[in-house]
Amino acid sequence: MEKILIGALLFVLMMISGGMYGVYKNTETSRKMLRFLLRLHLFILVPVIVFTIITIVPEFVHAQGQGDSGSGLGYLAAGLSTGLASLGAGVAVANVGSSAIGAVSEDPRILGKSMIFLGLAEGIAIYGLIISIMILGKL
Repeated sequence: MEKILIGALLFVLMMISGGMYGVYKNTETSRKMLRFLLRLHLFILVPVIVFTIITIVPEFVHAQGQGDSGSGLGYLAAGLSTGLASLGAGVAVANVGSSAIGAVSEDPRILGKSMIFLGLAEGIAIYGLIISIMILGKL
């Protein structure tokens, strides 16, 4: 198994170096070479990764099956609360931040107000983190 992973890692490093050479050269033949290397990469590396996942995952599942199954849902809930809150905060900060930049460029006096709204948008992620800490405290 280790030999397969080392071979896959060497193949990825070879792909990166070939891609950097092709981008640096930037000719028609280098673009064709990049397309060929990408196809070769997809046809060789993807089956190796699938094979690795198929052989490694049953060992992890067997090892995890011996514990308490009720705590798994708690960990899932904690991860979802943090992840979804961070995703919502990212969307809110993107909208509020772009609007704040536009508003401050028109009137610099409203910088403080826009920073308050930006802080409120970032608070969403903190609320999700607090909820996940509370869930993990109950496990």
